[in-house]
Amino acid sequence: MTVVGILSLQGAFEKHRIAIEQLGISVCYVRYPADLDGCDGLIIPGGESTTMSKLLDESGLRPAVLDFAKKKSVLGTCAGMILMATDATDKKVIPLGLINIKVSRNAYGRQIDSFTTSLELSMNGSSVTTRGVFIRAPRILSMGREVEVLARVKDEPVMVKQERHMACTFHPELSSNNYVHQYFLDLIQKPVLA
Repeated sequence: MTVVGILSLQGAFEKHRIAIEQLGISVCYVRYPADLDGCDGLIIPGGESTTMSKLLDESGLRPAVLDFAKKKSVLGTCAGMILMATDATDKKVIPLGLINIKVSRNAYGRQIDSFTTSLELSMNGSSVTTRGVFIRAPRILSMGREVEVLARVKDEPVMVKQERHMACTFHPELSSNNYVHQYFLDLIQKPVLA
């Protein structure tokens, strides 16, 4: 039985739980390294990236997440994407380096500049449309050739994938559908090549 862990140190983890459970999958809140045992994938939610970075170290989770990510899939949304990057422009954030992207925090503006827009997601060889909710969203400034773009806004990448990991600048858990979470589950269930 598939179990998805959700990093629950801080941030918007509850809506991710609802989205995953709507797909018939069990959820485990991850607050300590041992919580990752038995998880098949991990979601790093939106929240405050500087706080989450600090709490990863204080809880001892940073090395455990890095070890977990060597074999299993990780999805990062908004602040979670910042943590997954190889380079975050804010020195208060120590990124995990799971996806070869450089990101800038809150690059779309402040809370008042938050917005929603229609997004076309390219997943599994087909396209679906969803609502993208951008709240103090980060921007992807650059990315490596190995990074695949799954969605764009005005030609800027907002959802990317590298091997078994994926990340979004927006909040898919606030959409009216579970397309992004289903795609993540598809990644989890693919066999990992050695």
